[in-house]
Amino acid sequence: MSVHWNMNPVLFQVGPLAVRWYGIFFAVSFLAGYKLMQWICRREGQLEIDMESFFAYMFIGVLLGARLGHCLFYDPGFYLRHPIEILKIWEGGLASHGAALGILASLFVFTRRSGRPSYLWLLDRIVLPVALAGFFIRLGNFFNSEIVGIPSTRSWAVVFESVDAVPRHAVQIYEAIAYAIIFVLLILVYRCKQNGSRQGMLLGLFLVSAFFSRFLLEFIKTRQAAYEANQVLSVGQWLSLPFVVLGLILLARSLKAQNR
Repeated sequence: MSVHWNMNPVLFQVGPLAVRWYGIFFAVSFLAGYKLMQWICRREGQLEIDMESFFAYMFIGVLLGARLGHCLFYDPGFYLRHPIEILKIWEGGLASHGAALGILASLFVFTRRSGRPSYLWLLDRIVLPVALAGFFIRLGNFFNSEIVGIPSTRSWAVVFESVDAVPRHAVQIYEAIAYAIIFVLLILVYRCKQNGSRQGMLLGLFLVSAFFSRFLLEFIKTRQAAYEANQVLSVGQWLSLPFVVLGLILLARSLKAQNR
């Protein structure tokens, strides 16, 4: 027996202003990330970091990267013909791989301008709130009935009534659970003093676990780009592979440096 899901994506509306569940989860992810980074900085004596400026860079990087990633990765032909549509972010369309690139770029600029802390130190720590944010964002996707899975006969399959009457894998929930597990794993590794001090270990662990999970879950996710319908691997899987490889390199270098 399938679960039927037909949640209104709008929590409440006042005149033309609509407050959406996705926006709530997005805001909660940034607030939780802000508090978590505050805790990390206090724990490691990095109190000189300007948290407001840091998260401003993060917000801009995530938003620009996610939007441009969606437009250029999943429907480049349309958006290159209609570039003004790229600005219509309120109509939806954000890509997690683009967000990852946006974070890498924005934090590089932040560390170059502020001078402290080091770029790799910051990336090693920011993956903790990023993993937590991934959990909340996928919940937002579930409330929006978007990024749905392929049809399924499993008893836990979900009928997204705003999409169709077909029971499907709730791949958004699967991915949210994966991010929650990754977050707990990263916290445990970080709190171990020896592992937490290894440069590149946390970043490498996150890249491998998060994007390998994404690679596997793409097999039960509906294709998001029209041009990938007949491809063996989806766009999301092709984009995940470089991040997995980079993560393995960082883990190998971290362990090698520690042994040396």
